[in-house]
Amino acid sequence: MLKIEHLTKTFGEKKAVDNLSLHIKPGEIYGFIGHNGAGKTTTLKSVAGIQNCDSGTITIDGKSIIDSPTECKRIFAYIPDNPDIYDYMTGIQYLNFIGDIFEVDAKVREELIHKYASELEIEDSLAQSISEYSHGMKQKLTIVSAWIHKPKLIIMDEPFVGLDPSAAFKLKGMMRDLCDAGGAIFFSTHVLEVAEKLCDKIAIIKQGRLIKSGTMEEVRGDESLEEVFLELEDVKDAD
Repeated sequence: MLKIEHLTKTFGEKKAVDNLSLHIKPGEIYGFIGHNGAGKTTTLKSVAGIQNCDSGTITIDGKSIIDSPTECKRIFAYIPDNPDIYDYMTGIQYLNFIGDIFEVDAKVREELIHKYASELEIEDSLAQSISEYSHGMKQKLTIVSAWIHKPKLIIMDEPFVGLDPSAAFKLKGMMRDLCDAGGAIFFSTHVLEVAEKLCDKIAIIKQGRLIKSGTMEEVRGDESLEEVFLELEDVKDAD
């Protein structure tokens, strides 16, 4: 579904992402873990085609995000860590705007908006201006907007930040349902407990370099993910 091959991105003298390669297959929830500044957001923005990489290739469902950006963007959704959406719109106007872009059938759109907005408990707020929304409500709105066009791949940057426990629980279920239907999810998180319980595979990154990746069992062995993460961080710090 998503192949990242030898991705490198430099800002000035800093190499934000250093020769990173990952493969996310259909049906997988893939967690991306690292401390602040490790290169997670840079990687996700490169995958989403928001910024160019210096070298390497990114393909989504066999198509290059560099050579075929429009074709790629038809089949994935990107949710940033800080939703920057149109404050002058109401929630329902924004969802219809996204539905129009992705040419979602009106009846299907209505059903999916009802389903996901109700599930995330923002349906009663869709008539309000987005300028009145809290961070958590904006986060929920972007999640609904991502799910209504049935993407094959969803890319999310810290999706659980700002969500209340009920919404976080519902989102986990939505993620699993999408992957059980053949989709894939690539998301970054600081919440190791969430990654440990939810992810099929994870990748740990530090200073732009991949430290370890694989299934949860391959990465953590008999230890907790938190213990493995801290051990790998300490090893790299000692180098």
